[in-house]
Amino acid sequence: MDDANLPILDLSQLDAGPAAAEKFRQDLRAATHDVGFFYLVGTGVSPELEARLHTAARQFFDLPVADKLAIENIKSPHFRGYTRIGGELTQGRIDWREQIDIGPEREAITSDGAPDFARLTGPNLWPDAHPELREVALEWHDRLTEVAHKLLAAWAESLGAEPTVFDEHFDDPSTLIKIVRYPGKDDPTPQQGVGAHKDSGVLTLLWVEPGKGGLQVLRDGEWVDAPSVPGAFVVNIGELLEYATQGYLTATNHRVISPQHPDDRISVPFFFNPALDARLPIIQLPDELATAAAGVTQDPENPIHSTYGENALKSRLRAHPDVAERWHSDLLSARAAAV
Repeated sequence: MDDANLPILDLSQLDAGPAAAEKFRQDLRAATHDVGFFYLVGTGVSPELEARLHTAARQFFDLPVADKLAIENIKSPHFRGYTRIGGELTQGRIDWREQIDIGPEREAITSDGAPDFARLTGPNLWPDAHPELREVALEWHDRLTEVAHKLLAAWAESLGAEPTVFDEHFDDPSTLIKIVRYPGKDDPTPQQGVGAHKDSGVLTLLWVEPGKGGLQVLRDGEWVDAPSVPGAFVVNIGELLEYATQGYLTATNHRVISPQHPDDRISVPFFFNPALDARLPIIQLPDELATAAAGVTQDPENPIHSTYGENALKSRLRAHPDVAERWHSDLLSARAAAV
């Protein structure tokens, strides 16, 4: 551990010989068993690509309001596009941020027999006024997908499984890129940039604007800061990896505190998840690990489903009630009746 409050792991150690690779896997397992979060360096993602992403994000948020609202997510039944400041909720409270959500580019599924979560499949909304954003976002997606696959294989081996155990579930991954801006607040007390939550999928790779803080991780009952580290991603696991390891790996609550005005903050989380209809296998842990598995968190307010699409739909309906009401009022009614 160092002053950053989280472990720092170097992905390039996987290619530095058997001993270094085994040490990386041990450190990876320990970090996500103990904390659920760590910094990752050595990914091979170039500073040039990071700079292009940062510039494209700034240029998008600097667009006139009308250009951003032209792709507002209320126009998308798939929860894609631009969310204005205050347009997303966490635990029922307003998140003070604006963002654009980008998922896999797909045709919408319209068949009557499709599961509810198939409604998340569909096209993105791209800003006509900023075509460069699409180009850099797709390049970012492809590069981070490679990093995520490498991490998943290392996790599998660290848990005593074959490195390919997750592969069949990620042939067509349900990725999500959020390009986020947290504007500054001049309130005397910290404000909710995004409220305390656990990610609903498998793993998240977070890029944070250099020199900026605000992310906090719940560790041993205390909120600890996780500021940006040069050249590093912040990585955390989601509820599905906790499910697949029956609680040996931990999905951890985290939040973002708004910066003080006039400062602001850009961050880009990349959520790497299996196909919507995938059920991750339960990993048969070695005995020495299985005894330390605490079981899957049981929270009646936030049930963890075995199928990824059910987890994702649960989160989206809660986070964007305006989109849910406009496009999915039947689902809301059915869920209310089932309570």
